[in-house]
Amino acid sequence: MWPTAKSPTLEDMEAIAHDAFARLPKHFHDLCEGLIIQIDDFPTEDVLKEMGAESEFDLLGLFQGVGLPFRSSGDIAPMPNMIWLYRRPILDYWAEHDETLGHVVTHVLVHEIGHHFGLSDDDMEAIEAAVT
Repeated sequence: MWPTAKSPTLEDMEAIAHDAFARLPKHFHDLCEGLIIQIDDFPTEDVLKEMGAESEFDLLGLFQGVGLPFRSSGDIAPMPNMIWLYRRPILDYWAEHDETLGHVVTHVLVHEIGHHFGLSDDDMEAIEAAVT
């Protein structure tokens, strides 16, 4: 197996992320109707600057958007909610921890969505536990 093993591609990571998102509990899943999951190797320089990151490996993911509970009828054609997952920082984290790649990706997804909606760490742990 090892002689042919390769690092997951952007497409592989996207498939893992979509699978993880599909398994989230409905009430959590519904917070981000129409969520777009985007995979890149690293955050952009602008994102790194905006988030105050010291290294391109500091961010595993990012939520951008306004979830359903925070939208108002006066909003003008809101942009879709997006989760950015950063492949190389996620792989770096995975290599240093005793967790499956699927668990790491699920953790990043739940936390990016959860922090945006003000969920507690306990709430997010319960959501993660429901998927694993």
